[in-house]
Amino acid sequence: MYKRTRREFLEESMLATAAAVAVGAKGQVLAEEKQSTSPGEKLGVAVVGVKGRGGSHIGAFAGRKDTEILYICDVDESIGNSRAEEVGKRQGGNKPQWVADLRKVLEDKRVDIVSIATPNHWHALAAIWAIQAGKDVYVEKPVSHNVAEGRRIVDAARKYKKICQTGTQSRSNPGLIKTMEYLSSGKIGDVKLARGLCYKRRPSIGPKGEYGVPGSVDYDLWLGPAPLAKLTRKQFHYDWHWQWDYGNGDLGNQGIHQMDLARWGLGVKSLCQGIFSYGGRFGYEDAGETANTQVVVCDYGKQSLVFEVRGLETKPYKGAGVGVIYEGSDGYVVVPSYSTGVAFTKSGEKVAEFTGEADHFANFLKAVRSRNINDLAADIEEGHLSSALCHLGNISYRLGSEVPAAEAASRLADVKSTDNNVETLERTIEHLKDNKVDLASTKFRLGKSLKFDPQREVFPGESTANAMLTREYRAPFVVPGSAEKV
Repeated sequence: MYKRTRREFLEESMLATAAAVAVGAKGQVLAEEKQSTSPGEKLGVAVVGVKGRGGSHIGAFAGRKDTEILYICDVDESIGNSRAEEVGKRQGGNKPQWVADLRKVLEDKRVDIVSIATPNHWHALAAIWAIQAGKDVYVEKPVSHNVAEGRRIVDAARKYKKICQTGTQSRSNPGLIKTMEYLSSGKIGDVKLARGLCYKRRPSIGPKGEYGVPGSVDYDLWLGPAPLAKLTRKQFHYDWHWQWDYGNGDLGNQGIHQMDLARWGLGVKSLCQGIFSYGGRFGYEDAGETANTQVVVCDYGKQSLVFEVRGLETKPYKGAGVGVIYEGSDGYVVVPSYSTGVAFTKSGEKVAEFTGEADHFANFLKAVRSRNINDLAADIEEGHLSSALCHLGNISYRLGSEVPAAEAASRLADVKSTDNNVETLERTIEHLKDNKVDLASTKFRLGKSLKFDPQREVFPGESTANAMLTREYRAPFVVPGSAEKV
């Protein structure tokens, strides 16, 4: 039987949906959500990808009176059958069917909702296939593996008039909603900089090699849109996050939550007009390819969104480790969690605090029943924009060149930002020194500074960068390439 690792258990517990609770500084309790008990109003659900975060999806739908999980879809037969047994017990003996291939699930007209928690490289195709089959969709973050995929999901949702929620659950939390209202009220003045932080310890995933795929896994289905390739990491599950064909590094794993909050707090409803990133994979050599230390600068003209990833041991910055800091002309706001925001004066005196959680899945179900995308806390377009910012940062990083750390500062002079780029670099270098990284023999990957057209969602005149806005797909797992084909 499949058992969660301690890390997975803790992450599921932290992110698990809950009944609506406190809102505001004193924790005013919200009324319990009403759920229909009418059999005719019960929605059929398929949960796709059920290891890790998929457990929270199961918990969200299996415990309700107005939904029933009909299918567990997972390419790992052992995990899929174990989860189906678990759900059957939660649903009073109504055990869902385990299926490996999503396409079989989509043939069943009883399925109203497809809830997706697969690896990143499957998110867009699974969502689009489900929408085309007439289903409403809840898709985890990042909603896409590349920029073009996210826009294609938006196109599909609009064309087929389907409800599509993004799994950035902070957008449903009253504590963060109140924080954003506070920011937009002007109480800390003009907010010209949002700094997202993903200071999350990530150890080595072991040496690159050739490893055996677990016998219970249909590897062809697992790869789906990705190239047919041998397994080069020791741990099959989860560590795909650190390989480019499947994941997007911690920028698109944990960091997408904070990227979304940073963009929300700045009040920007489009992609940036310029992007720049630098960093590297420091402290160990392993099968991972993505950066474990990375800085991304998103240029929004009079505003900047700066993001910092640190996978080695590090201390919080202004009280946040995995969070966001908004710098205003008259003060600053720190978001240190998924549900809390704290406001300070410029001198550091706390002046306000907002906290409270709510059920993001319940918000999705409300919109499914109302058929109004405005009822969604995190409509798919919000998910696309925030996911795409992560992808743009990775494109700049991957197109960069390696330079000695001592040369990096002089190369930042032309990077437009409302942040002090050199100060951010210096803090990053000190962080590496604290982790005993030998900077004399270590090089930074200094990304390419790229202009971006946020309306057309392309890099003007940059053919190589534009090619990285999408990918080559492995038939028949092909994401449609334009709005006309969705």
